[in-house]
Amino acid sequence: MEFVIRRSIQQHEARHRSRMLSTPEYIIHRLPRARMENNTMAGLNSTNSETSSHISMYTLLVPWQLVIVGAIIISVLIAMITAPAKHFRALVQPFVLRHVESGVPVILAIQKYRHPWLDSFFGVIATVVSVPFYSLVLPLFFWHGQPKLGRQLTLLIATCVYVGNSAKDLVCAQRPPPPVCRVVSSESEAKGSEEYGLPSSHSINTICFAGYVLYYLTGQQIELSTLLITTALLTTLVTLVIFGRLYLGMHSPIDIAAGCAIGATLLLVWCNINEYLDGFVTGGKNVVIFWTTIAILGLHAYPTPESPTPSFEDHTAFSGVALGVVSGVHRTFMLFHSGVLSPASLTLAHIGMKTALGMATAFTAKEGSKYLAKLSLPLICYVPELLLGFRFHSSSYVKSMKKEIQDDLEAPKLCGVLEPCYRIHGSVDVDTGIRFVQYAALGWAVVELAPRIFFLLGL
Repeated sequence: MEFVIRRSIQQHEARHRSRMLSTPEYIIHRLPRARMENNTMAGLNSTNSETSSHISMYTLLVPWQLVIVGAIIISVLIAMITAPAKHFRALVQPFVLRHVESGVPVILAIQKYRHPWLDSFFGVIATVVSVPFYSLVLPLFFWHGQPKLGRQLTLLIATCVYVGNSAKDLVCAQRPPPPVCRVVSSESEAKGSEEYGLPSSHSINTICFAGYVLYYLTGQQIELSTLLITTALLTTLVTLVIFGRLYLGMHSPIDIAAGCAIGATLLLVWCNINEYLDGFVTGGKNVVIFWTTIAILGLHAYPTPESPTPSFEDHTAFSGVALGVVSGVHRTFMLFHSGVLSPASLTLAHIGMKTALGMATAFTAKEGSKYLAKLSLPLICYVPELLLGFRFHSSSYVKSMKKEIQDDLEAPKLCGVLEPCYRIHGSVDVDTGIRFVQYAALGWAVVELAPRIFFLLGL
């Protein structure tokens, strides 16, 4: 009797596997039962994750989520009244600036060996951790068989950008001064050079990106020689990027040291929480509404620098991408993101076709959402502006809302309040919302819209 029951179970599982393998592209792996049970602290609903993913967006936050949101709101309110950023900056900035000055001889010693070829080489290496690089590389993980690695790297880099850029605008330490020559070889580098120095965001992002890829690969079934070669290549890349920041005159040694320390810390923490976070994103409760709340609070909690920099814009973009990816993955996890791609289908023609179509889809979604946001946000802002007296402006996107922010505009009502980066003398910049929406659409298109089109076309 026991043999008959066991045989029946085996036949049922074989039929179940054959149905899943009939999908031409994905080999769907069931989530381990232990993962579904042990991740209850992440808010997992183990009964029916695919159904609940469409319902949980509209339910109330569970207690632990309310605690986190409440703690952030209280912290923001306290910071607005007490202005701790100003006190921290006054304490730390002189120390950092002294070390920036003392690091100038080190940079000059390196730049004695400058050569046009080396300028170009390190300029190209620097783009490895730029926004265009992530925009081109991260979608490939989702489209070509490594969705888990793709979503983990996206969320990790978004975290790195927030932590690194917040630290920059919190300390407000200048980059290496003359006689150091600052070598700028691309538009992204020119924009980055307008930011403050400490910490080096290139160091943070490179360490976390390369480190997590290696951490992920150690859990995969790959040959030892392949792992060693990958380790050597990524280690070389990290070394070249970090050294290149000194060679190009973009950072001083203390910027590099701080960036390496922050990057190593973030990587260590991420490697210990990534499974819990992944379980929450793919099958948790209230994922979309919770992540949206955290993203909006993150925009408001961002420190205000002494002078405007592009750092807040970069954070807004990555925060939007992270929200779009989380929303799309949560909605379509069992359809597109719960398995790995069959190696037999990874042909150059197939990869090229999906990449070209996916990039076109993502770009169209980004630009289309930007256009719609530019049309709708001014209309949405009109109501609170008319009824509540709020003021709105656009720094670049909406021509009809562009206006000069005079120094004599009405000051904030609370004495000592630090205004967030999207507010200038009480007037809110709608460009922050437009930027957030368009990059959220970009992330969503990468993980949901493009895979649906691939499926419809049989790619």
